[in-house]
Amino acid sequence: MSSILRRGLLVAATAAALVLSACGSPAAPAAPATSTAPAPTSTSTSGLTVTDAWVKPADAGMTAVFGTLTATGGPVTVVSAATSASPRTELHEVVMNGGAMTMRPKEGGFVVDPAAAHELKPGGDHVMVMDLASPIRPGDQVRVTFTLAGGGTVEFTALAKETTGGEETYADHAGMNG
Repeated sequence: MSSILRRGLLVAATAAALVLSACGSPAAPAAPATSTAPAPTSTSTSGLTVTDAWVKPADAGMTAVFGTLTATGGPVTVVSAATSASPRTELHEVVMNGGAMTMRPKEGGFVVDPAAAHELKPGGDHVMVMDLASPIRPGDQVRVTFTLAGGGTVEFTALAKETTGGEETYADHAGMNG
């Protein structure tokens, strides 16, 4: 199969999966965690705090990390992420493109203004975790490290939990820009 045809099929499949899954639908909030464990929180002197961090369980392939980012002092920009679940992650956003919802790498990272929390959620900004090393099951904990503009880092743990929100299917879309 030619590279161009394969890329076109991947783009179409990703867009269709997002549209059909009601990715980001305001009527589909995330379900509560299936675990009674407290929501993981970061501790940081960098001016960025991560609360309610969670990751969607997955057997293989891809998944995503979500949560709430809060800045204190001044704006903070998250420029990259790393996880214990995979050596390959990207900061992503979901945008309307040609009448379809499309996932793509987030240019410039996540900018967190102290005036408002920045939500990472299904159908919006999220940390895409690709090439999972092993399955992530409900109740598992994934270590995440954000690298900030200026070189600081913030570490936190995301709890794997089932959700009824979004229900998006993550398909490999390496190299696509929307």
